Amino acid sequence: MQDTALYAYLLGLQAPWTVSRVELDVKRHQVDVWAEHAPGVLWPCPECAVEGRLYDHAEERVWRHLDSCQYRTYLHARIPRVQCATHGVVQVAVPWAEPKARFTRLFERLAIDVLRECSITGATQILGLSWDEAWHLMERAVERGQARKAPRIIPHLGVDEKAIAKGHRYLTLVCDLQAGTVEYVGAERKQESLEAYYQGLSMEQRSGIAAVAMDMWEPYIQATHTHVPDAGDKIVFDRFHIMTYLGQAVDTVRKQEHRDRLAQGDETLTGTKYLWLYSREHLPASRRREFRILRQQELKVARAWAIKETLRELWTYRYPAAARRFWQRWYFWATHSRLKPIRKAAATLKRHLTNILTYCRHRITNAVTEGLNSKIQSIKKLACGFRNFEHFKTAIYFHCGGLDLYPC
Repeated sequence: MQDTALYAYLLGLQAPWTVSRVELDVKRHQVDVWAEHAPGVLWPCPECAVEGRLYDHAEERVWRHLDSCQYRTYLHARIPRVQCATHGVVQVAVPWAEPKARFTRLFERLAIDVLRECSITGATQILGLSWDEAWHLMERAVERGQARKAPRIIPHLGVDEKAIAKGHRYLTLVCDLQAGTVEYVGAERKQESLEAYYQGLSMEQRSGIAAVAMDMWEPYIQATHTHVPDAGDKIVFDRFHIMTYLGQAVDTVRKQEHRDRLAQGDETLTGTKYLWLYSREHLPASRRREFRILRQQELKVARAWAIKETLRELWTYRYPAAARRFWQRWYFWATHSRLKPIRKAAATLKRHLTNILTYCRHRITNAVTEGLNSKIQSIKKLACGFRNFEHFKTAIYFHCGGLDLYPC
């Protein structure tokens, strides 16, 4: 098989396109391939598909293609232009690349696979690209995927924030809890951050939202009440965030008690910080005996931990009335515990009780969102951080958006 026929086959070229010549440059470790078309061809307008005769050719363009035996391969061609009665003189579409692309479709597919598995820097080393070229491929893939994504109703949403840098810099994430994908990334964690997502939905899509899992962050609550019909019955305060909030109260009790005991020379609580933050079933086996001995002592933090762990039973109830009766017993215990941080936490939870108990009807949590948060953190570490918010947003959509990234 001649080299021209071989590369016509490798490129998947069909009439009227063919390979006219192939040049190998050993010193530059490069293969250059030239494609030409047969004369007298009628070309379809890329906008309306009406066929017309050749008007002229654009200047020669070059596309990076898949390597040939570790030699970088470039495809050269002059794209025909056709004069359309409706759209004027326009370039026709070529079968090997998308419009305005600098890479063939096959190369883009490979690059997307590589970018999914490693960092931008790693992809540049594997593919022989510059950082800007690799990032350009990622941006094109995300734009392509978002353009293909059809509007749909998402019944269960998860809303959470993500710290992106020091100095209390955050972004807002909206996730599809059923599909496990990031649907929206907004700057900061203000009311306007979440409202921008809701405003992009149709009224049918907003009405189709069955439940929204979130933490007790007031700006998110207000944004949801403003834009989601019957939001009061749809907001579900996330169990994970509630237990984290109560765990912080337990830790405050521990710190205060530890400080008081150290003043008296008692080091009982030294090195026990994380023991009190564990749930019962996640306690390390190597420290269970130590923890059992601590709980048998007259410790304030032991009472706080027991109160915290007991609240977890609230999410086992399926009927709001039964859950409310349990809450009342737990709330009496917490508020009469003589532990100020616990009493304060219990009062905060009481103010949000209505949307804690909505879990009985909408049994959703932000566990999927937290999982995506962990994946996003891995992306951030892999890139050694993102100084540019738009770049970080693009990376999140690329890895977590569930988008169809590949060229046709």
